[in-house]
Amino acid sequence: MEGLPKLPGNDFANRLRQKHHVPQSFKYINGYPIPVRPECGLGGERLNEDSIQFCPEPNGGGNDTVLYDPILTYGRVRHLPVKPYRPHFVLYDQKTLKFNAFFRQAVPESATETFRIRYVHILYFLEDDTMTVLEPTIENCGYPQGRLVRRGRKLKNADREEFYHWKDLNIGIDVEMHGYVFHITDCDAYTKEFLLSNGIELNEIELLPPDPAMNERSISQRQTFRHHKMYPVPDDKLRKYLEYQGKVLHFDCVLDERDREGGELMTYKLFYYLEDDTVSIKELKENQEGRDYFPMLLRKQKLPKNWKENPVSHPSIFLEKSDAEVSEYYSPKDLIVGTTIFVYGRKFLLLDCDGFTRCYYEKALKLTQPDRIRLDSSPKRTPRLEVPSYLGLGTPEDSLASYHSLVPKSPKKDVITYLVNVNKFLRYGCILDTAHPEDKIRKFVLSLSLADGTITIMETSIDNSGIRGGRFLSPRKVWLPGCNPDEPEYYTAKDLYIGATVVVFAHRFRIVSADLYVYRYMQAHPEIFSPMAIDSVRNYLLAEGHLKDDLRKATEEEYQKLEAHGADGATEQDEVQKRLSGFKIDDSKGSSPVPVTSPRASPVPYGDIRVAVPLSPSTEHPCPNPIIPDEELRKAYHTNEPEELAIQGYNLPEDRQASQQGSPAHKKGTKSVRFQDDC
Repeated sequence: MEGLPKLPGNDFANRLRQKHHVPQSFKYINGYPIPVRPECGLGGERLNEDSIQFCPEPNGGGNDTVLYDPILTYGRVRHLPVKPYRPHFVLYDQKTLKFNAFFRQAVPESATETFRIRYVHILYFLEDDTMTVLEPTIENCGYPQGRLVRRGRKLKNADREEFYHWKDLNIGIDVEMHGYVFHITDCDAYTKEFLLSNGIELNEIELLPPDPAMNERSISQRQTFRHHKMYPVPDDKLRKYLEYQGKVLHFDCVLDERDREGGELMTYKLFYYLEDDTVSIKELKENQEGRDYFPMLLRKQKLPKNWKENPVSHPSIFLEKSDAEVSEYYSPKDLIVGTTIFVYGRKFLLLDCDGFTRCYYEKALKLTQPDRIRLDSSPKRTPRLEVPSYLGLGTPEDSLASYHSLVPKSPKKDVITYLVNVNKFLRYGCILDTAHPEDKIRKFVLSLSLADGTITIMETSIDNSGIRGGRFLSPRKVWLPGCNPDEPEYYTAKDLYIGATVVVFAHRFRIVSADLYVYRYMQAHPEIFSPMAIDSVRNYLLAEGHLKDDLRKATEEEYQKLEAHGADGATEQDEVQKRLSGFKIDDSKGSSPVPVTSPRASPVPYGDIRVAVPLSPSTEHPCPNPIIPDEELRKAYHTNEPEELAIQGYNLPEDRQASQQGSPAHKKGTKSVRFQDDC
């Protein structure tokens, strides 16, 4: 192994070594360093030279006596386990001998007694051989009690300086400590077992002598106590509480005080708690009209039958009485429907009880509660004060909330309607219905919020007119004209249509136009609007050219119905074809011709469809050929800004009359229509 190169992996060093210090190999003797052989290797490890492998081999042979281990032949010697040493104070820690004893105390200055017998407990602590004397507490005894003798080692013989030991204590002996002579009469079970196990025979147990003073006191108490309870007190209150916890008897009772001035007939609720035999009486809401609010007429307590009866020894200065002064309380047997009970001078008549109470009386007490007692109808109460009229401050709902409560609460809102219709508005174009000519050019946009029913009015600005425009009315609910201010009615969606007049703070607005969303909302909710309102909006949108898709769809449905008739409707179809024979319908996009005549409205031109009526040599049609410019078709009917809503007046009879007279051009607001020259 010595010839291997000193490279990693070729050495056999201890890789688990943690200490690498080199042992000392020099010592200073008389001031001179002298080299010595190290006693250990690196890190304090044993040297290889100390191993038995380096023992000299005498006579050239091996040292078997050194390598021999007798344990391999005979085995290990078994030694008995040695108990650990435990000191005296550890062995007897918290171990105490208890003896029952008494001593006789002289009373020289009393005329009724000459001595007293006082009972004590003598405790002997085994850990340090100390003793103490304790006296149990007796109520109203008239002398101090508790620890009579402090804990410590007590002298048995002062001359010899001998102390009491547990071997000196036994039943029937006298023990003198600090001038007191205690006579031991008994001991507890642990003391008996300890003394008997240590070879001490115990004497017979003695009885404690009676104390004459305490005997006379108990006799006098029994003679003076004359008020005994009429029913037995339950011994185990905890068991009764756990058994009847939460079980309450309910009774309907009435207090009739109509015989005195200002008295009334009032109803109450009486509760009897079985867990602790207490009674409480609760006031009802109908009794709180015009009175101070008191939730409970009688708090939870035991209810005495005769609250005026007091013992002879009870001082009159005390108002509250304990259980010792009350002879009898109300029990479940006293609460029967139809009987009258007295609650501190007030007479309560029991009218009825609930189902649990009837079941409890039948199963537990074997009693049957009578049926409900019906009283004569009491005179009508004075009606409540009427709600005051609305004074015009705030909204009627806020004023009504301040009437119902001293601290007004905000009126409740319909949250579901608000969430369903949030950000949904119906917009209408309005003009002022007034006699002043300067106000006739003003244009307004009325928005109705479907979420909360508020109305907002915005005015459109007109250049070089002096009208700035902007907000005319902030969002608020608007009353219908002529409604009751105490119970107001507000404008809703069914009251707004083209031609309707809206009165807002003495300003009359006449609706002349509507948004396309208004018509879609009317189609979705036809039960809200009247047919007249729906027709007015439809006619306006047809005149504006916003219902082209609806017209085309309605026309196709009518033709499908005519084709479905078959042979039975051949005559009607021929009549339609005869009427349409003079028209030539062509689409600029090359699509199939679509009729433009609607069965519900007058002929309305389409976007890119031109309607031309050729002059037949045999028949001339009196209708001219209108041509709508492309810029009018591309113009949007509605924008996001309310001020830019096109407000157009619509008068269908005048348009038809103008078209029948063959006028070369017809203008309607910002719309323009021209006709062919060869018509």
